[in-house]
Amino acid sequence: MVFSKVNSKVVKVDVGAAGGVVARTGAMLFYTGQVQFSPHQVPGSQSMAGMGGFTRMAGRMMQGEHERTMLAQGQGEVHYGHAGLEVHVVDMSQGGALCVEASRLLAHNAGLQSSVISVTSQGGGGRGMLDALRGAAAGALAGTGMFTTQLSGYGSAVLLAHGGFIELPVGGPNPVFVDPDAFVGTYGSVQVELKSAVGWREAMGRGVGEAMQLQCTGQGIVYVQASEEKL
Repeated sequence: MVFSKVNSKVVKVDVGAAGGVVARTGAMLFYTGQVQFSPHQVPGSQSMAGMGGFTRMAGRMMQGEHERTMLAQGQGEVHYGHAGLEVHVVDMSQGGALCVEASRLLAHNAGLQSSVISVTSQGGGGRGMLDALRGAAAGALAGTGMFTTQLSGYGSAVLLAHGGFIELPVGGPNPVFVDPDAFVGTYGSVQVELKSAVGWREAMGRGVGEAMQLQCTGQGIVYVQASEEKL
Protein backbone atom coordinates (compact mmCIF):
# COMPACT_ATOMS: atom_id res chain seq x y z
CA MET A 1 0.00 0.00 0.00
CA VAL A 2 1.55 3.32 -1.11
CA PHE A 3 -0.83 5.76 0.59
CA SER A 4 -2.36 5.47 4.03
CA LYS A 5 -5.28 7.50 5.37
CA VAL A 6 -4.63 9.79 8.32
CA ASN A 7 -8.35 10.50 8.54
CA SER A 8 -11.24 10.73 6.11
CA LYS A 9 -9.75 13.82 4.40
CA VAL A 10 -5.97 13.39 4.54
CA VAL A 11 -3.51 10.78 3.27
CA LYS A 12 0.21 10.38 3.90
CA VAL A 13 2.89 8.72 1.80
CA ASP A 14 6.56 7.79 2.10
CA VAL A 15 7.84 9.46 -1.07
CA GLY A 16 11.03 7.39 -1.27
CA ALA A 17 9.25 4.07 -0.86
CA ALA A 18 6.63 5.14 -3.40
CA GLY A 19 9.27 5.98 -6.01
CA GLY A 20 7.93 9.51 -6.33
CA VAL A 21 4.41 10.91 -6.07
CA VAL A 22 2.35 12.96 -8.54
CA ALA A 23 -0.33 15.15 -6.92
CA ARG A 24 -2.51 18.06 -7.95
CA THR A 25 -0.92 21.45 -7.37
CA GLY A 26 -1.71 22.84 -3.93
CA ALA A 27 -2.61 19.47 -2.41
CA MET A 28 0.54 19.18 -0.27
CA LEU A 29 -0.35 20.03 3.33
CA PHE A 30 3.03 19.44 5.01
CA TYR A 31 6.03 17.14 4.82
CA THR A 32 9.06 15.95 6.77
CA GLY A 33 12.46 14.93 5.41
CA GLN A 34 14.26 15.88 2.22
CA VAL A 35 11.56 16.17 -0.46
CA GLN A 36 11.81 18.12 -3.72
CA PHE A 37 8.81 19.31 -5.75
CA SER A 38 8.75 20.08 -9.48
CA PRO A 39 6.02 20.67 -12.11
CA HIS A 40 4.73 17.51 -13.79
CA GLN A 41 3.01 17.03 -17.16
CA VAL A 42 0.54 14.22 -17.90
CA PRO A 43 1.75 12.40 -21.05
CA GLY A 44 -0.59 13.03 -23.97
CA SER A 45 -2.18 16.25 -22.73
CA GLN A 46 -0.04 18.30 -25.14
CA SER A 47 0.41 15.73 -27.91
CA MET A 48 -2.31 17.15 -30.17
CA ALA A 49 -1.69 20.86 -29.57
CA GLY A 50 0.08 21.43 -32.90
CA MET A 51 -2.40 19.57 -35.10
CA GLY A 52 -5.36 20.93 -37.05
CA GLY A 53 -9.14 20.62 -37.23
CA PHE A 54 -10.80 18.07 -34.99
CA THR A 55 -7.43 16.85 -33.74
CA ARG A 56 -6.53 20.34 -32.49
CA MET A 57 -9.97 20.58 -30.86
CA ALA A 58 -9.35 17.26 -29.13
CA GLY A 59 -5.97 18.55 -27.96
CA ARG A 60 -7.64 21.54 -26.30
CA MET A 61 -10.18 19.26 -24.66
CA MET A 62 -7.40 17.04 -23.34
CA GLN A 63 -5.58 20.03 -21.89
CA GLY A 64 -8.80 21.08 -20.19
CA GLU A 65 -9.08 17.66 -18.56
CA HIS A 66 -5.61 17.87 -17.09
CA GLU A 67 -5.22 19.46 -13.64
CA ARG A 68 -1.84 21.04 -12.90
CA THR A 69 0.27 18.57 -10.97
CA MET A 70 3.53 18.46 -9.04
CA LEU A 71 6.05 15.62 -8.75
CA ALA A 72 7.44 14.93 -5.26
CA GLN A 73 10.77 13.09 -5.06
CA GLY A 74 13.39 12.39 -2.42
CA GLN A 75 13.21 10.92 1.05
CA GLY A 76 10.47 11.91 3.44
CA GLU A 77 6.77 11.74 4.27
CA VAL A 78 4.20 14.02 2.64
CA HIS A 79 0.61 14.64 3.75
CA TYR A 80 -1.96 15.44 1.05
CA GLY A 81 -5.52 16.75 1.10
CA HIS A 82 -7.71 19.15 -0.89
CA ALA A 83 -10.52 21.54 0.06
CA GLY A 84 -11.66 19.36 2.96
CA LEU A 85 -12.95 16.69 0.56
CA GLU A 86 -13.22 13.01 1.44
CA VAL A 87 -10.34 10.81 0.23
CA HIS A 88 -10.35 7.21 -0.95
CA VAL A 89 -7.27 5.07 -1.69
CA VAL A 90 -7.41 2.69 -4.66
CA ASP A 91 -4.70 0.00 -4.67
CA MET A 92 -4.13 -1.09 -8.26
CA SER A 93 -2.80 -4.41 -9.51
CA GLN A 94 -0.78 -4.92 -12.67
CA GLY A 95 -3.12 -4.90 -15.66
CA GLY A 96 -5.82 -2.88 -13.89
CA ALA A 97 -6.96 0.51 -15.20
CA LEU A 98 -8.43 3.38 -13.21
CA CYS A 99 -10.45 5.98 -15.16
CA VAL A 100 -11.30 9.16 -13.24
CA GLU A 101 -11.90 12.82 -13.98
CA ALA A 102 -8.78 14.86 -13.22
CA SER A 103 -10.72 17.08 -10.80
CA ARG A 104 -11.42 14.01 -8.66
CA LEU A 105 -7.83 12.72 -8.62
CA LEU A 106 -5.72 13.86 -5.66
CA ALA A 107 -2.49 11.91 -6.09
CA HIS A 108 -0.84 8.72 -7.31
CA ASN A 109 2.59 7.17 -7.22
CA ALA A 110 4.75 8.23 -10.14
CA GLY A 111 5.27 4.66 -11.36
CA LEU A 112 1.73 4.43 -12.70
CA GLN A 113 1.26 5.02 -16.42
CA SER A 114 -0.90 8.10 -16.94
CA SER A 115 -2.73 9.19 -20.08
CA VAL A 116 -5.75 11.21 -21.17
CA ILE A 117 -8.42 9.31 -23.12
CA SER A 118 -11.80 10.20 -24.61
CA VAL A 119 -14.83 9.25 -22.55
CA THR A 120 -15.83 6.82 -25.32
CA SER A 121 -12.52 4.97 -25.02
CA GLN A 122 -13.19 3.59 -21.54
CA GLY A 123 -13.11 -0.18 -21.67
CA GLY A 124 -11.31 -0.20 -25.02
CA GLY A 125 -14.14 0.81 -27.31
CA GLY A 126 -11.64 1.78 -29.99
CA ARG A 127 -13.88 4.28 -31.80
CA GLY A 128 -12.62 6.81 -34.32
CA MET A 129 -11.97 10.48 -33.66
CA LEU A 130 -15.40 11.71 -34.83
CA ASP A 131 -17.25 9.20 -32.65
CA ALA A 132 -14.95 10.07 -29.77
CA LEU A 133 -15.73 13.77 -30.13
CA ARG A 134 -19.48 13.13 -30.37
CA GLY A 135 -19.35 11.02 -27.24
CA ALA A 136 -17.18 13.59 -25.51
CA ALA A 137 -19.65 16.36 -26.36
CA ALA A 138 -22.46 14.27 -24.87
CA GLY A 139 -20.35 13.78 -21.75
CA ALA A 140 -19.78 17.51 -21.48
CA LEU A 141 -23.52 18.13 -21.76
CA ALA A 142 -24.08 15.79 -18.83
CA GLY A 143 -21.30 17.43 -16.84
CA THR A 144 -19.06 14.34 -16.87
CA GLY A 145 -16.18 15.95 -18.76
CA MET A 146 -14.93 15.54 -22.33
CA PHE A 147 -11.88 13.46 -21.55
CA THR A 148 -10.88 11.22 -18.67
CA THR A 149 -7.56 10.54 -16.95
CA GLN A 150 -6.54 6.88 -17.12
CA LEU A 151 -4.00 5.32 -14.76
CA SER A 152 -2.63 1.82 -15.27
CA GLY A 153 0.05 -0.38 -13.75
CA TYR A 154 0.89 -1.44 -10.20
CA GLY A 155 0.53 1.13 -7.43
CA SER A 156 -2.01 3.36 -5.69
CA ALA A 157 -4.11 6.43 -6.41
CA VAL A 158 -6.16 8.71 -4.18
CA LEU A 159 -9.63 9.91 -5.23
CA LEU A 160 -11.65 12.92 -4.01
CA ALA A 161 -15.37 13.20 -3.35
CA HIS A 162 -18.05 15.08 -1.46
CA GLY A 163 -19.74 13.19 1.36
CA GLY A 164 -17.81 9.92 1.18
CA PHE A 165 -17.47 7.04 -1.27
CA ILE A 166 -19.52 4.04 -2.33
CA GLU A 167 -17.93 1.14 -4.25
CA LEU A 168 -20.40 -0.56 -6.59
CA PRO A 169 -19.39 -3.86 -8.20
CA VAL A 170 -19.98 -4.06 -11.97
CA GLY A 171 -20.37 -7.41 -13.68
CA GLY A 172 -23.69 -8.82 -12.56
CA PRO A 173 -26.66 -9.63 -14.80
CA ASN A 174 -27.80 -5.99 -14.81
CA PRO A 175 -25.92 -2.77 -15.65
CA VAL A 176 -25.22 -0.19 -12.94
CA PHE A 177 -26.75 3.25 -13.62
CA VAL A 178 -25.16 6.29 -11.97
CA ASP A 179 -26.12 9.95 -11.72
CA PRO A 180 -23.43 11.87 -13.67
CA ASP A 181 -22.99 14.33 -10.79
CA ALA A 182 -22.36 11.47 -8.34
CA PHE A 183 -19.98 9.58 -10.66
CA VAL A 184 -16.30 9.56 -9.58
CA GLY A 185 -14.58 6.91 -11.70
CA THR A 186 -14.16 3.24 -12.56
CA TYR A 187 -11.58 0.53 -11.99
CA GLY A 188 -11.21 -2.58 -14.11
CA SER A 189 -12.71 -3.33 -17.50
CA VAL A 190 -15.77 -1.10 -17.19
CA GLN A 191 -17.53 0.52 -20.14
CA VAL A 192 -19.39 3.76 -19.44
CA GLU A 193 -22.12 4.99 -21.78
CA LEU A 194 -24.34 8.05 -21.49
CA LYS A 195 -28.05 7.18 -21.58
CA SER A 196 -31.09 9.43 -21.81
CA ALA A 197 -33.59 8.46 -19.13
CA VAL A 198 -36.36 10.61 -20.63
CA GLY A 199 -37.11 12.39 -23.89
CA TRP A 200 -35.43 15.73 -24.53
CA ARG A 201 -38.66 17.68 -24.03
CA GLU A 202 -39.28 15.96 -20.73
CA ALA A 203 -35.62 16.50 -19.78
CA MET A 204 -35.96 20.29 -19.84
CA GLY A 205 -36.18 21.60 -16.32
CA ARG A 206 -34.98 18.37 -14.73
CA GLY A 207 -31.72 17.76 -12.93
CA VAL A 208 -28.91 16.18 -14.99
CA GLY A 209 -29.11 12.91 -13.09
CA GLU A 210 -32.82 12.61 -13.74
CA ALA A 211 -32.57 13.28 -17.46
CA MET A 212 -29.22 11.59 -18.21
CA GLN A 213 -27.61 8.57 -16.60
CA LEU A 214 -24.29 6.75 -16.95
CA GLN A 215 -24.69 3.06 -17.76
CA CYS A 216 -21.77 0.97 -16.46
CA THR A 217 -21.17 -2.53 -17.81
CA GLY A 218 -18.26 -4.98 -17.96
CA GLN A 219 -16.20 -6.18 -15.01
CA GLY A 220 -14.89 -4.00 -12.21
CA ILE A 221 -15.89 -1.28 -9.79
CA VAL A 222 -17.60 2.09 -10.19
CA TYR A 223 -16.90 4.72 -7.53
CA VAL A 224 -19.79 6.99 -6.55
CA GLN A 225 -19.80 9.93 -4.16
CA ALA A 226 -22.57 10.34 -1.60
CA SER A 227 -23.49 13.72 -3.05
CA GLU A 228 -24.42 15.41 -6.33
CA GLU A 229 -22.13 18.36 -5.65
CA LYS A 230 -19.46 18.91 -8.29
CA LEU A 231 -15.80 19.46 -7.51
